[in-house]
Amino acid sequence: MYFMAAFNEPDLLEEDFPANTEQTVLLADDQEELDNQATSLQTKLAELNRAREKLEKEKATVEESRRRFSEFETGREEMLHEITRSVGLLEEAQMDSQREAEQMTRTLNDLRDALLKIETLGDVDTQNDQWKVLLTRNLTTIENARMELNSARLKWVILNGEQENPLSSSMNIAHSSPLGLPTQISFGQLCLWGLALTWPLLLVGIIIAIALLLKG
Repeated sequence: MYFMAAFNEPDLLEEDFPANTEQTVLLADDQEELDNQATSLQTKLAELNRAREKLEKEKATVEESRRRFSEFETGREEMLHEITRSVGLLEEAQMDSQREAEQMTRTLNDLRDALLKIETLGDVDTQNDQWKVLLTRNLTTIENARMELNSARLKWVILNGEQENPLSSSMNIAHSSPLGLPTQISFGQLCLWGLALTWPLLLVGIIIAIALLLKG
């Protein structure tokens, strides 16, 4: 009886129990809302991370493209300069080689002509009335051939027993004098130069001497 009377006290109202239930429901709703907000924030954070990674990849791609473009510009300028310079040097060397080849061809033709003239020389018969004239003619032919040979030796060191690359003279043009002569000349070459410069006088002297002999 006392227990039942305790529940009938004025301070215990029946409305208290529905109020507690309603508060519990509100707390549950708040918790669910917070969970939803946390989930939404995590989703947005994940999207932001993906967007950041995408931007970083795009930035890396742009930086790589910029580096390659700079390499392209630098490489193009470098190759334009180097190849243009190389082509110019090779063209100059080619022209020098062609001139040298043409000069060698002329020298070769002159030597062949001289050789042909020497081969056609016949013996001088002293029984012939014109033997002195024939001898003078033969000596003149031999002297001309000697002059051609000496001139060829001055132009081409290979004729003096020295080996030289055919392109060496054009490649070493900077080591030549303004007249195209080598800056270092041996004593033998100087003698050949002197002989080449004085052979016309010697030839005239020989002809005069032979003419005087003939008249005598």
